[in-house]
Amino acid sequence: MNILDTENPNNYQYKTNHLEIHILGGLRTNKLESLRVTLSVQKLKSNNASTSSAHSILRHSIDLYNDNQVEKFVRRIAERLEIGTSVVRKVLQELTHELENYRFLLLQKETESNKPFIKELTASEEKEAIAFLERENLLERTNKYIGTSGVIGEETNRLLMYLLFTSRKTNNPLHCISLGSSGVGKTHLQSKVGELIPQEDILEVTTLSANALYYFAKTELSHRIILIEDLDGVQKVLYTIREFASKKWIKKRVVHKDKNGVSKTIPLEVQGPVCIAGATTQESIYEDNANRSFLLYIDESSEQDKRIMDYQRLVIAGKIDETEQIKAREVLQNVQRILKPIKVINPYAEHLSLPLSVFKPRRTNSHYLQFINAITFYHQYQREQKVNKETGEVYIETEIEDIKEANELIIDVLLRKSDTLTGAVRNHLEKLKLYLKEKNQIKFTSSEIRRNLRVKETTLRRYHKQLLLENYIKKVQGEKGQLYHFEIVDMKEYSELKDLVTKSLNNCIEQINLATTP
Repeated sequence: MNILDTENPNNYQYKTNHLEIHILGGLRTNKLESLRVTLSVQKLKSNNASTSSAHSILRHSIDLYNDNQVEKFVRRIAERLEIGTSVVRKVLQELTHELENYRFLLLQKETESNKPFIKELTASEEKEAIAFLERENLLERTNKYIGTSGVIGEETNRLLMYLLFTSRKTNNPLHCISLGSSGVGKTHLQSKVGELIPQEDILEVTTLSANALYYFAKTELSHRIILIEDLDGVQKVLYTIREFASKKWIKKRVVHKDKNGVSKTIPLEVQGPVCIAGATTQESIYEDNANRSFLLYIDESSEQDKRIMDYQRLVIAGKIDETEQIKAREVLQNVQRILKPIKVINPYAEHLSLPLSVFKPRRTNSHYLQFINAITFYHQYQREQKVNKETGEVYIETEIEDIKEANELIIDVLLRKSDTLTGAVRNHLEKLKLYLKEKNQIKFTSSEIRRNLRVKETTLRRYHKQLLLENYIKKVQGEKGQLYHFEIVDMKEYSELKDLVTKSLNNCIEQINLATTP
C-alpha cells in the first residue's frame, strides 16, 4: 500500500511502484472547496541510477479537484516521463484521496489546538478547593492567599479586583479600571490578580483593532475576562467596549460577497456577558468607561514604595519561596473552577441605599447591589440552596454579613464616586494637607510644594488649576514684596465626606437589623 510521508511539513512524499511525487509547500487548510498543491513528479529511481538528475522531473501547481486540469496533467506526465496514462491517473487519484484525508486530520488538530485548555481537577484538588470555600473568614483567607501569591500591599484593591473578576461567572459581571501615575504598578496589579483566575477564562490584550471584537466566535467571550494592559491601546474600540459592558452583547452588519459575487449584509454577533478590566493614567479621558466600572486607585504612598522595593530585594536575594507562591495561585485558581453558576437573591435589597453625595447614583447603585451579590456568590458553599416553588429554580440568599463585608471593601470606591476631584488631584490635595499639618502652617507657595513634595511644575500647575476652579484652595495676598500664597479652604472636607459615606452605609445595616428583629 502506498503511504503519504508527511514527516517534512513543507515537502510531503508519495511513492508508488512507478512514480515518486513530492508535494512542495504542504497543504492549505483554509479552502476546502479546492485542493491546490504544487507537485514535483518523477519516475521512481532504479537501483542503477546514481542521481535524480538522470530522470526528468515535472513540477506543476494544480487543483486536484479540477478534473480538466488533472486530465491535462495526466497527459503531460505520461508524455514527459514515458509512462501510461492509466497508471498516472490511478496514482493521482490515490494521492488525492490521501491528501484529502490528511487535510481533514490537520483541520481536526487545528480545532483541538484552538480549544481553550480546561483543567480537570483531581479529587484531592477539588476537595481542597471546597474545604477552602467552606471555612469561615473566607474573604480574609482569600486576601491572605492573594498576598502569598506575590501581590504586595494593596490589600483592599487586590481583594476587590479578585471579587470583581469572580463576578464574570454571574449574569451581571462587574468591571474595573485601575488608575494611578505612570510606573506605580497599575498593570502589574491587574496582571498578578489575573494570574489567580484560570487562564482559560482570561483574554489579555495590549491593543485591539477597530473591529477585532466582532470576529470572535459567538459565545467565545461569554463569562470571560478581557484584561486590557492600557486603555490607550484600545481607543478605537472604546465605544464597543462600553456597549459590551452595558448590553452584554455586540452586533454589527458588514458587507459580504456570496459565491455568486452578489454583495449582501451579514450580521456579526458576539455574546457576553464579560468582565472588562483596564488600566490608565488618564481618568478624565475615559469618563464614559469609568462610569461603568469600579475605579481602583493604586496606592502611591511611600510606605507602599518601601514594601515593593523590599520585596524586590528579597526576590533578587533568593529569599522568596516560589513554591509557596505557585501553590497559593493554584489553590485560588481551583477555587474559581469549582464555583458554579447559581442565582443570588438579596432579601435585604429594599433597605439598601447610597449616600446622597454619590454622583450618577443610578448606575452606582446597580454596581453596589451587584457587588454584594458577587460576595454572596463567592460564599455559595456556605449558603443554603433554596428552590423557587413556582419555577423550580435553585438560588442562594444574601446574608447581612455579605453586606457588611461589601461595605468595608466598597467604601473607598463610593468615596471616590462622591468626589468632584479626579483621583490624582485628590491624592495631591491630601498630601498637601498632611504636609501643612506637619509644618503647622496654613499657607503655601507653589515653589515650596514643588520643592518639598517633589512635583513637576506643569503637573502642579494643572492640579492647582482644578483645585482653584473647584474652590478647594484660594489665593491670598502675600506680604509686601512677596508672591501671592495659596490657602486650603477646608482641611476637613474629605474626612467629613468619608464620615457621611460611612454613616450612610451603617444606616443601611441598622435599617436591616430593625426590619429583621422580631
